[in-house]
Amino acid sequence: MSLVTLGLSHHHAPVEARERLSFTESDLPHALERLRALPGVQEAAILSTCNRTEIMVVAAPDEEQRLLEWWRRERQVPEGYIEKYAYTHRDQSSVTHSLRVAAGLDSLVVGEPQILGQMKQSFSLARELHALGPILARLFQHAFAVAKLVRSQTEVGAHPVSVAYAALQMARRIFADMHNQTALLVGAGETIRLFGQHLHQHGIGRIVIANRSLERAQKLAQELGGYAVSLSDLPTYLGQADLIVSSTAARDHIIGLDLMQRVVQSRRRKAVFMIDLAVPRDIDPQIADIEDIYLYTVDDLRGVIAQNMKLREAAAQQAEGLVKAQAHEFSHWLESRDAAATIYAIRARARADRDAVLAKARGRLARGESPEAVMEFVANTLSNKILHAPSQTLRQADSVDQAMLLNAAQRLFQLPDHD
Repeated sequence: MSLVTLGLSHHHAPVEARERLSFTESDLPHALERLRALPGVQEAAILSTCNRTEIMVVAAPDEEQRLLEWWRRERQVPEGYIEKYAYTHRDQSSVTHSLRVAAGLDSLVVGEPQILGQMKQSFSLARELHALGPILARLFQHAFAVAKLVRSQTEVGAHPVSVAYAALQMARRIFADMHNQTALLVGAGETIRLFGQHLHQHGIGRIVIANRSLERAQKLAQELGGYAVSLSDLPTYLGQADLIVSSTAARDHIIGLDLMQRVVQSRRRKAVFMIDLAVPRDIDPQIADIEDIYLYTVDDLRGVIAQNMKLREAAAQQAEGLVKAQAHEFSHWLESRDAAATIYAIRARARADRDAVLAKARGRLARGESPEAVMEFVANTLSNKILHAPSQTLRQADSVDQAMLLNAAQRLFQLPDHD
């Protein structure tokens, strides 16, 4: 069996592809159950965020094509679409990749902590649905421990750099003074909470939080000193907002083109700054064509983020060293599991051969054969049984395989070197 990670991320997939191939929070449970039910899949987990979607499995080595076909069916995309953006990691590479993701080293904003919480949610769901086994369960736990180690031993997360912080910096380019501005935050998740905290710290005039769950909006509004409204009341408050930031798990657009055209008319050409942090996108991208509206997505934050990343480069290099060492430690554990299973199988076969030969030896003794003759039978028969399979494999191997097998045999049987 192999440990396989099949995914796509912000590195090579545009936001259109990421939103089309992502799984919403409501999609995930049933999708994960169907993934785990695939023939050849022993363990499974799915991580889906605004910047990446990854399918992690313990499966037969040749299952990649079956996984691609499953993903294609789940998201109803044409053949070849996923392959344009997807990457595959196996075994050691998969381990290293998972540890880098957990530590925030593969994120759009290197060192950001949100991905660790998202991985913990992925782990919890897979465990709840009994989709995990010993390998993925241990990999997740190891990844969490490594992320903690990276944060405690490096400064990769010391500087205030995140998607939310980058969004704030972009907003401050538009609004030099935020004290007289109204911000409308759509959603009540972690990214919105972080952005709201930044706004609050920078003295935003007013914060309105719209969410499908009014209770969650009220809880966040209390924390930020804002005002909570239901998502159904969104049209009423859009016209009051100078800054609109949206990050929800909705599959369709929450803010449409017709609605924003009416909003702009009501504001009498007063500019609106909009940031869509959701994947799939919450805000219809055609809105960017409306005069007096400045609409940005997660991908537009790259320039802002790049400026801040210089502060983390040295710490990130140190973190990469820690991750590499910890990945080798986990891979050693994986290899020891394989070795233990092989050793058990060798010993089981040897015991079976021993028992069969002993039964025949007792029969010979019962028929009156001399003990010396029976002992010679036992010795010859056992040595032949033990050596038959490896000797036959060596003889039948081609030149390349034979050279590798001969080297392994010398080590396994501790044979002296010979010229």
